[in-house]
Amino acid sequence: MHPSVVGRRVEVRADLARVQVSCEGRLFADHERVWARHQTVTDPEHRTAATRLRRYHARLAAGAPPAEVEQRCLADYDTAFGLEETGDGNGEVA
Repeated sequence: MHPSVVGRRVEVRADLARVQVSCEGRLFADHERVWARHQTVTDPEHRTAATRLRRYHARLAAGAPPAEVEQRCLADYDTAFGLEETGDGNGEVA
């Protein structure tokens, strides 16, 4: 399947001779049906497109500033779940 439709809803039509895959009315794959077990059919154009997309996304990720993530104090979670220390010094939770 063409990498641009990975993760999207596709329609697969197959008969005894052919397999076709379309997305939003556009045909993305059309090939003879392979009946051998454990075989994967990859269109060379789809492999090339996948390589281009991987490189493109890698360049985008390399140039993106690091995401800023808030760090919370773990005690905030104890408060959120209604957990409080008993204060007897042994670390048990009430």
